Amino acid sequence: MGSARVQGELWGRAPEDWAGMQEAQHAPLFEAMLDAAGVSDGTRLLDAGCGGGGASVLAEGRGAVVSGLDASAPLIDVARERVSGGDFRVGDLEALPFADGSFDAVIAANSIQYVEDRVAALRELARVSAPGARIAVGLFGRPDRVDFRVVFAAFRDSLPEPPPGDGPFGLSGEGVLEGLVEQAGLNVLESGEVDLPFVYEDPEAFWRAVMSGGPPQATKDIVGESVLKEAVLEAVTPYMTDTGGVRFDNNAFQYITATSAS
Repeated sequence: MGSARVQGELWGRAPEDWAGMQEAQHAPLFEAMLDAAGVSDGTRLLDAGCGGGGASVLAEGRGAVVSGLDASAPLIDVARERVSGGDFRVGDLEALPFADGSFDAVIAANSIQYVEDRVAALRELARVSAPGARIAVGLFGRPDRVDFRVVFAAFRDSLPEPPPGDGPFGLSGEGVLEGLVEQAGLNVLESGEVDLPFVYEDPEAFWRAVMSGGPPQATKDIVGESVLKEAVLEAVTPYMTDTGGVRFDNNAFQYITATSAS
């Protein structure tokens, strides 16, 4: 539970920037995961780690009955504004506040890699899923397929010592996510990959978008924003465009779809 409180505070510092500048660029991933989970009219959906409700908005457009959970209260406030008919709650992915079998589909986009006990979180997703429900989990693709990894490398290299844990790419290696899902007692049905270019109109827009996430906020608290900004902007120099923007074209996200083994 302590991990959720820490993550919630970090991710809640710039909720409007996250929802409007960074989360919005994940729409193709959200659509692919909603397709994989079979979300349509009347589907009872849980958006686990819903952030500012980017995927929930798309699900509502399909006619789904949407519930969402996130550790960040400010992001939940944004989600509630965007999806007025949804049931959005602040909470912990490792202890979901929903009854067994509550949902016909569950998605967890860009969230499982940030929890402390990932197996426990996946088991919770299974617990709240109805028999036959599909669970879609999505996150960064293999590091060699993600140009945006240079940003996280700049975070890491700015620190006086390596941060604990395996970081945002800890589940991105070949077969790692599938193995974790199976460890949680789920059956993997299929997998997919989505090309997700990240595009920013100028370095300042890029910086605002980057700083809306939890990992850079945690790094900033240690090294200071000026040091971190200098390191990150230097790292992304190869991705500056002729028009003054910042663009990451080789930027893949992966997802898997699973169902409860029981």
